[in-house]
Amino acid sequence: MLFYKKLLMVVFLLVSIVDASDITLTGTVVSDGQKMIGSRYMGYVKKVFVKLGDKVEREDDLYEMESAEFDMMKSQADLMLEQSKIVVEFWRKRLENINRRKERYKSQKGIPGMNFDDMEAQAENVSGMLDSAQVMVEQASIKAKQMATIFNYLKMKAPSAGVVVQRNIKVGDMVMPGMITIMLVDTESLEIDVSLSEGIIGRVREGKKLAVEIPSIHYKTIGTVKAIIPDANPMTHKIKMRISFDRGDANIFPGMYAKVILSDKK
Repeated sequence: MLFYKKLLMVVFLLVSIVDASDITLTGTVVSDGQKMIGSRYMGYVKKVFVKLGDKVEREDDLYEMESAEFDMMKSQADLMLEQSKIVVEFWRKRLENINRRKERYKSQKGIPGMNFDDMEAQAENVSGMLDSAQVMVEQASIKAKQMATIFNYLKMKAPSAGVVVQRNIKVGDMVMPGMITIMLVDTESLEIDVSLSEGIIGRVREGKKLAVEIPSIHYKTIGTVKAIIPDANPMTHKIKMRISFDRGDANIFPGMYAKVILSDKK
């Protein structure tokens, strides 16, 4: 009986030692789908369709900029394209007429008052004018497409589904090129960001299963090490680790505090 008591005590001590080897790491819930919406052109904000905390779907309108100046530029580009097409059509018909006259000249063994060499020179000249006009159409088409692209950027749309977590604009604000106007995060693609000291880096690897806890909502699950990333600042001697997990139906958002249990168990 005494032997069994000693055996149970040894087993208990071994379990305690194994449990003591576990390391609790702290991390932060982050979104793997963060989108920063920036302006490519300068202008005033005409309308803002979203506010902080709004959920948006892909292609939903976010905001719109004043378009009076761009409307005029787009109209000019479209007009130039139409005019260049008219010029092309004019020279194309002119060349067709000259070629028909040349055929008639050949079939009738000459036409009084006309010289075949003159018609050849006219055809060559008109053909050159047609080529130049076609180049103008190509250039005008490129300009019209550029203006159409600019016009599309005046009404910014959501590139993907997400939640508005930052809004730096309101109606009447001047927006500059490169300015971050709205930030979206995908609350479905969540991960946990953890910093590791180099002393324990040997205990983690990609694909390793870890216990994950979100204390504020008493949520526990199993996560998987998705990536091990060197820190951008070598002076910190830290390594970043990204852990993917299934949030299920839990009310989890980016920025929440998380715990990760690092164990030697496989």
